[in-house]
Amino acid sequence: MIFKSLQLKLNNRLFDLSTPLVMGIVNVTPDSFYKGNRFMTDRSVLSAVEKMMAENVDIIDIGGYSTRPGANFISQDEEIKRVSEGIEVILKKYPEAIISVDTFRSAVVRHVVKEFKIAMINDIGGGTLDDLMFETIANLELAYILMHTKGSPQLMQSNTQYENLVSEVLLFLEKRLAQLHLLGVKDVVIDPGFGFAKTQEQNYQLLNKLHYLKELQVPILAGLSRKSMLYNLLQTDATGALNATVGANMLALMGGASILRVHDVKEAKQAVSIFMEFRNQEVNCN
Repeated sequence: MIFKSLQLKLNNRLFDLSTPLVMGIVNVTPDSFYKGNRFMTDRSVLSAVEKMMAENVDIIDIGGYSTRPGANFISQDEEIKRVSEGIEVILKKYPEAIISVDTFRSAVVRHVVKEFKIAMINDIGGGTLDDLMFETIANLELAYILMHTKGSPQLMQSNTQYENLVSEVLLFLEKRLAQLHLLGVKDVVIDPGFGFAKTQEQNYQLLNKLHYLKELQVPILAGLSRKSMLYNLLQTDATGALNATVGANMLALMGGASILRVHDVKEAKQAVSIFMEFRNQEVNCN
């Protein structure tokens, strides 16, 4: 089997995605679904990032607005304050860090890009929650993660009706990817949105058919880390879902994921190493 190598430009560095990247999650929120990833002080943010950097994380994804199902609404100003304080702490210690900002608000994007060196925007709304998002990404020449969802974080779990889940997700991503390309956005990553406007069964359908998204010929991000689709199945909670996350991440890699978005960097890096050895042996055997 021949594996096509994708590339992604971040902070003027060209990343070869023939080896998948690991994105570490830093939530500067008090209500993230996983209690182990709530960082509300400078010291806690720095401690988390120090650990990730020591484990060779590729990208730091920082978010100030919890997007778990039923998440509380926060103001734009509060989101900007949380994210800016977190980024400042990270870049002061690690100016070389590749920073992604997890936001669906274009005003947040404009503010943080004006103040800091930002490589990428991770938009859980896929441009549907802010009409100016695509234009903003194009004007600022940022890399962009285009995620599938339906509705706001407060309402998305009531929007799980699909005639054909995989086809509808693929069509959504294809159409919006075309819009971004028309605007001149070159570096786009697609995310099927596990846990966003999808039931547990639908999440597993999507994971099983993840390879279909490779038709779009852009990098795929898988955000499965410690999510309810894992811990509910195993009758545990997010804290007890690390092993399940590693297993799901391996399935995602085999389905074509180029980026793993995770809370636990070391374990994700280990999964990538095992996957690469497995894939290299498959190539050698052919």
